[in-house]
Amino acid sequence: MVVMKMKFPFEKRVKLAQGLWLLSWTATIAGAVTFTLGCILKTELRRRAEVMDNSNVHIVPNTLMIVGLASMGINYFASKICQDALDAGRFPRWKTFLKPYFAVSCFFTVLMLLAVIMSYVMRGSLEGSLKVGLRNGIRFYKDTDTPGRCFQKQNIDRLQMEFQCCGNNDHRDWFEVQWISNRYLDFSSKEVKDRIKSNVDGRYLVDGVPFSCCNPSSPRPCIQYQLTNNSAHYNYQYQTEELNIHLRGCREALVNYYMGLMNTIGTGVLSVFLLQCSVLVSLRFLQTSMEAVAGNENTEIETEGYLLEKGVKETIMEYIDPVLKFLLLTNQVEEGTPAGADPA
Repeated sequence: MVVMKMKFPFEKRVKLAQGLWLLSWTATIAGAVTFTLGCILKTELRRRAEVMDNSNVHIVPNTLMIVGLASMGINYFASKICQDALDAGRFPRWKTFLKPYFAVSCFFTVLMLLAVIMSYVMRGSLEGSLKVGLRNGIRFYKDTDTPGRCFQKQNIDRLQMEFQCCGNNDHRDWFEVQWISNRYLDFSSKEVKDRIKSNVDGRYLVDGVPFSCCNPSSPRPCIQYQLTNNSAHYNYQYQTEELNIHLRGCREALVNYYMGLMNTIGTGVLSVFLLQCSVLVSLRFLQTSMEAVAGNENTEIETEGYLLEKGVKETIMEYIDPVLKFLLLTNQVEEGTPAGADPA
């Protein structure tokens, strides 16, 4: 069953080839934009690699860069095919090339759609990675003398100031870790000794936060220490006071930032996907309408073009069957008798 059959007079074929040539170059530029967006997202993710537990989310920018490069190549060849379609004598040389071309093009176009979908559904993976990464970053904040962690304090401070956040979930995360290095503690002080003894792990825990948690927009001087002690500060109530530190956790801030970035990129790439589909559909119509001209002396005759010669299922199986047969043959060779061996 032929799908979407249409008639193409000579003038319509010429206009289709000319319009498709322009569309192909537009899609080539869009492919370059897709590659650039993937690079931007990759760079932004790598900037915060120290507060991410894994790099699973990097599959999104990696896929965008791959499909961006592939789109540039696919649409470049589409423009060359369009040029030759204007000359009935030159077009037949593409005949053997077009079937694998469409197979590869469809694969990367579907991959582009998957990249769009992943840009919207990676929130859970991103949040899980940041949860563990930020927790470790806060725990190692004090280790400025430890190789491999000496920049952790600087990274966390810059992160909290840039994103106006504090802690992993919120500022109370700093109450649960010793974020002040032992080298800056006076162990002869009774207060320090009492705090360390009061903790079962022997850690110096305080109800305070680093300076980077302070909110510069607050009219009150920043209260970093004894946040839960109402008597330590004049006219202060911990439970009801609007604290002059950032109340939003850094995990929430980073998730919102990266998901906003990925959703915006996803919307842009979705537009590129639709453009790519338009190129492939138009090129298929051009190919099938030009095949009827081959071998005909009158190249200005009216021809018929179609999207699929058979049904959707039959067409898919036509491309999949050779792959399945190849895989089956490979499997039989690996499991069969080695070449040159005498079978029992």
